[in-house]
Amino acid sequence: MPNAFRALLLAAFLMPSSLLAQTSTLAATPPMGWNSWNLFAGRVTDKDVRDAADAMVSSGMKDAGYVYINIDDTWQGDRDAQGNIQANSKFPDMKALADYVHSKGLKIGIYSSPGPTTCARYEGSYQHEAQDAKTYAAWGIDYLKYDLCGFRKIMTQEAPNDPAKATQMMKDAYEKMHQALLATGRPIVYSFCQYGWDAVWEWGPGLGANLWRTTGDINPTWDRMTLIGFSQAGLAKYAGPGHWNDPDMLEVGNGKLTLDENRTHMSLWVLLAAPLLAGNDLSKMPPETAAILTNKEVIAIDQDPLGKQGDRLSAVGPVEIWVKPLKGGDKAVAFFNRDDTPLPVTLKLSDVGFGGGAKARDIWAAKDLGKLQGSYTATVPRHGVVLLRLTK
Repeated sequence: MPNAFRALLLAAFLMPSSLLAQTSTLAATPPMGWNSWNLFAGRVTDKDVRDAADAMVSSGMKDAGYVYINIDDTWQGDRDAQGNIQANSKFPDMKALADYVHSKGLKIGIYSSPGPTTCARYEGSYQHEAQDAKTYAAWGIDYLKYDLCGFRKIMTQEAPNDPAKATQMMKDAYEKMHQALLATGRPIVYSFCQYGWDAVWEWGPGLGANLWRTTGDINPTWDRMTLIGFSQAGLAKYAGPGHWNDPDMLEVGNGKLTLDENRTHMSLWVLLAAPLLAGNDLSKMPPETAAILTNKEVIAIDQDPLGKQGDRLSAVGPVEIWVKPLKGGDKAVAFFNRDDTPLPVTLKLSDVGFGGGAKARDIWAAKDLGKLQGSYTATVPRHGVVLLRLTK
């Protein structure tokens, strides 16, 4: 075991139990916030991040529960003579930026890679994990997205024909940064971005992950969003308070997604207890986009303190029914229609544990449906959703 890694492990072992308890409560519910990549990609600047923080407050996003302002790739500059990471000219003072975001009552996130470079070929954290973690803590960073990109070349070079060794190398790289973050003494949410390889949901929590990507990248199209979202069936047992499956950032308000498609996107992500990281222009949201992202009844499903991820109940042709258990015995039920024409969808209440009937509320319609008995049928628009909350 390398000496630096041994030192990090020892530091974690000697850490006060109060700090370990504090870090274990990070992300008790799925993180909510905004990430720069979907809107700005490599063009993001200090001003863009400040503007996003301002807009998160003025738009009502903060009041709805969104907390994190996350800087994605391309903020990194060179290292100084001591090996400390510097921000590039787009970010003249990262500590001042973090202070500004904090002054708004928000938190700030940053991005790196276990490799020598990031996806965009900027400086990664390879062999500088402890230094980088200390720098992030000194800046006041609250969240780290750690993207495998730049480490894949090392895995290929050192284990070209040994998948088991490559997987272990990846795990060791993520654990090394985990220990480095712990050693700083600052609670920092740790997000694994390695695209769901090697069933990360089975081992991610043991390496300190608060969330882990389960898929490749999303984009603002119906086909890609639904391919990712509906493929999450079967992963519910791996999610819970402090550790969440992450099907990637929200594209609500981006591209050419329709109102019904955006509602489907948001509904599916909240049923999945997914992190809600918006990626749109918060300063120019049309009212219908803001209404989706800030709907407190919808968000309450995602943020439910029971911490249970929903799963597919049934799928017949283009129609799917998903169910998510909620605290107190309530259940969220979504009728999804993936077809190009409206279709009727019927739920037998006994199939979701309400054989004696249930009170129901149609959340997107903001309408109480009264007490239901036996079954309930709704006509769901093309590419649309009906989202219910059922109460005994």
